[in-house]
Amino acid sequence: MPDKIKAVLVGCGGISRAWLGALSQMPEVEVVGLVDVVEEAAHNRAEEFNLGSAFIGSNLESVLAATAPDVVFNCTIPEAHVEVTLEALSHGCHVLTEKPLADTLQGARRLVEAAASSGKMLAVMQNYRYNRGVRALKGFLDEGVIGSPHTVNVDFYIGAHFGGFRDHMRHVLLVDMAIHIFDMARFITGADPVSVYCKEWNPEGSWYDHGASAVAVFELSGGLVFNFRGSWCAEGLNTSWSGQWRVIGPKGSVSWDGEDGFRAQVVKATGGFLSELEDVQVPPYEGDKVGGHAGLIRDFVQAVLSGGQVDTVASDNIRSLAMVFAAVDSAERRLPVDITI
Repeated sequence: MPDKIKAVLVGCGGISRAWLGALSQMPEVEVVGLVDVVEEAAHNRAEEFNLGSAFIGSNLESVLAATAPDVVFNCTIPEAHVEVTLEALSHGCHVLTEKPLADTLQGARRLVEAAASSGKMLAVMQNYRYNRGVRALKGFLDEGVIGSPHTVNVDFYIGAHFGGFRDHMRHVLLVDMAIHIFDMARFITGADPVSVYCKEWNPEGSWYDHGASAVAVFELSGGLVFNFRGSWCAEGLNTSWSGQWRVIGPKGSVSWDGEDGFRAQVVKATGGFLSELEDVQVPPYEGDKVGGHAGLIRDFVQAVLSGGQVDTVASDNIRSLAMVFAAVDSAERRLPVDITI
């Protein structure tokens, strides 16, 4: 097993700081190249992170040819994800890409097929899976304390004043944020999407041009119903960035505030109008799959070194992405939509 890998990072915008900051703490990774269409941005990142020996360029193919990396980190804008990832896979590189996997479902299918053909790992930055709370919730549900979940409700309300391109995006909440929540719902339940009905609107007072609020009702495999309510222009009483969760099963319920707060109750006795309930504890997660971006980058690097894979591989993540595109389709058509991969 090799003890070090060479990496090229593509896309030196704001998000690249989180990636390069994490990589700077991993001696097993050598960043040998930085690429950006604005070459000055790549030079700035090289200076910021003391990468003076990194090959700098604006053309990915040229940088790959000059550096022969093992992995490519794709931090480009969503519209460039397919082109950049295909180029990296064609050069025999493993790829970890920022979400979304692709800007269309057709593009995502191409990437899944290309990764399978290349024999290389293609994974997506679903950093919300590397949250200690969601890991604890999944562990609690896996133990069967409340039985097999049949209902998952999530509220996401944040008044996010980003400015810039998000203010003008179509379907801004669904496309730019909701995939995190949708992916977490799949993660904690182990269920896959079947269908969705979504209503999207832009409330009075919204500083976005389009679609800052949405509600969506998903049917998941096994008859599970997942309800999402959210807004990016909700002033006051904001939820956490992971949302507020309630999961219901035949034996009880559990709530999670998206941070460190849990409450769970199970049925102690039946026979009356209301069942007798008792509080139960949600055990803390003691594993190492935490740390957001840094945690997933670390796991990806270790998977490359060991010949394994991470659980956000494209062949799985495309199911979460399909939920986003189906919700958008439903909102535009004002009809329920079956979800196909």
